[in-house]
Amino acid sequence: MLELAILGFLAEGPLPGHELRSRVSHLTGYTRPVSDGSLYPAINRLAKAGLLERQPDPRAGAARYLLSLTEAGHADMLQRLRKPAEHEITDHTRFYTVLSFLSLLPGVAEQHAVLRRRLAFLEEPASFFYDGDRPIRAEEVADPYRRGLLLTARATSRAERAWLREALGEEPLEKNS
Repeated sequence: MLELAILGFLAEGPLPGHELRSRVSHLTGYTRPVSDGSLYPAINRLAKAGLLERQPDPRAGAARYLLSLTEAGHADMLQRLRKPAEHEITDHTRFYTVLSFLSLLPGVAEQHAVLRRRLAFLEEPASFFYDGDRPIRAEEVADPYRRGLLLTARATSRAERAWLREALGEEPLEKNS
């Protein structure tokens, strides 16, 4: 997801490395901090693969670079958005990275295909706790903290499903969903 964030921000225009780091950190840093030890190796991998270019930044001095997306980088970013891996659909934070750049896909049908995958995932019965294969509902849990976790997750899921249906132009389901 770090590479998608880098490619996505550079698709919006060239950036110096420190500004790119700041934008990526704002996007993911509250849940998954971005260190120089992960960001700069990712930039180097993308540059080596021909997906981004590094040019000296004439405004900032000899040691600073301006990063920009190549045509191959733009194509790679679009492919990552079109076909996110399953864990990029099911993981909350990873999906938010996909969602942050989804409008860069040129076709609404492609955007909606990704949203439909997320909605399908959210509509499957799930829980953090199970009785065998059966998901346990908040109302069945005596532990107040586990119940709180389940109630919060349910409310978050309902809100996201409602937004997804709205974005897809679908009718909201009844209150029991």
